Amino acid sequence: MKKGNAAALLPILVFLVLYLGLGLLFEYGMKIPMGFYNVPIVAAFLVAILSACLLDRKRTLDEKLAVMAGGVGDPNIVTMLLIFLLAGTFVGVVGRSSAQSVAYFMLSIIPPRFAVAVLFVVSCFISTAMGTSVGTITLLTPIAVEVAGAAAVDPGLCIATVVGGAMFGDNLSVISDTTIAACNGQGCQMKDKFRGNFLIALPAAVLTLILILVLTADIAPVSLSHGYDLLLMAPYVLVLIGGIAGMNVFLVLLLGVVSGTVIMLASGSIVPEAGQTVLSQLLRNVGTNMAGMFETCMVAVLVAALCALIRTNGGFDALLSFIKRVFRGKRGGQLGMGLMVAAMDVATANNTVAIVMANPIAKEMSRDYGITPKRTACILDTFSCIAQGVIPYGAQILVALSAAAEMDLTLSAFRILPCLYYPMFLLLTSLAAILLPGKKEA
Repeated sequence: MKKGNAAALLPILVFLVLYLGLGLLFEYGMKIPMGFYNVPIVAAFLVAILSACLLDRKRTLDEKLAVMAGGVGDPNIVTMLLIFLLAGTFVGVVGRSSAQSVAYFMLSIIPPRFAVAVLFVVSCFISTAMGTSVGTITLLTPIAVEVAGAAAVDPGLCIATVVGGAMFGDNLSVISDTTIAACNGQGCQMKDKFRGNFLIALPAAVLTLILILVLTADIAPVSLSHGYDLLLMAPYVLVLIGGIAGMNVFLVLLLGVVSGTVIMLASGSIVPEAGQTVLSQLLRNVGTNMAGMFETCMVAVLVAALCALIRTNGGFDALLSFIKRVFRGKRGGQLGMGLMVAAMDVATANNTVAIVMANPIAKEMSRDYGITPKRTACILDTFSCIAQGVIPYGAQILVALSAAAEMDLTLSAFRILPCLYYPMFLLLTSLAAILLPGKKEA
């Protein structure tokens, strides 16, 4: 192993102080609503990169730029950027009405007394198909509030049920940015990661569903009525089937974009705004959703540049040496990976960013500990989603609270946290998958 340089890790501390420190100050010190997200993550990474450049006195500026360019030019990073943009295109084409049709269709065919449990199942399905937990929470939180009011159920439980189901898909979906980041960073097939991840996520989901059924066994009947269109469900169903079948992610997304475009235009589901035509409105929706992915793309680029500098300066060697001293054996290595990416997620409040930051270190660890790339990708995605699903300043909980507030329901994040059963069970099943003896990895 190369000689490590712990000082090279200081830029990460700089980032944490700026992003996490200022975020907590705004959110809890100054009581600014959504204050944590007033701190621009791109600016925080730029300052971290500047500090990394200042720490390296041996290289010229041109040499440092060459190091960063090498990190950004990695084929995995380029692939990741293209998939992010294509995923934004898909969501822009199909819009929210398609996912809403899926949600209300499932709610309509299951007995109303199981409404809270249905919320969890629907949330799992939609988030797996959409590949986004925040989008799922935005869509389903109003339904959760309606269920809570109609059945006199704790709204914290209903909203937490949606958040938990959304994290199921965020972790498992083949078009989730976390899956994309983990698989491309470790160089494994998405279908292989999906199969291994499914064996961990499904038991956690089943345990969560059983607990929800027990807790809501005595609720009053719930009646929900909302229109849905079976035709609008087709793009999501096709994407889900393609993903489970192991199709290339580009083909999966292209299938969704093409089918979604045809269906949305043929069904007349696109309602143009004043001064717009149907086609221009469709293109505008696509552009808006693609633009929403730009920050994620820029963060991926900046993280790649920062990691290249830290790696060249010996920072990752120092961190890897520390982890290897503390965690021994293959099981210890997997625990070390999980704790590392979870800590990065707590610090950044973004599971995709945490995975991208952890990828280079995890790749070194996988070689040293003899852990397969698919197992490494699974651990990174799972533990980052566990952390992301329970931090009160994470986008998922903040979006849920905001959506509830729009329906005149004011809740604290700490009303939701105790009911986040899925992340808790996912932690247990993840630890069991690591610590319990099982068949040897392929």
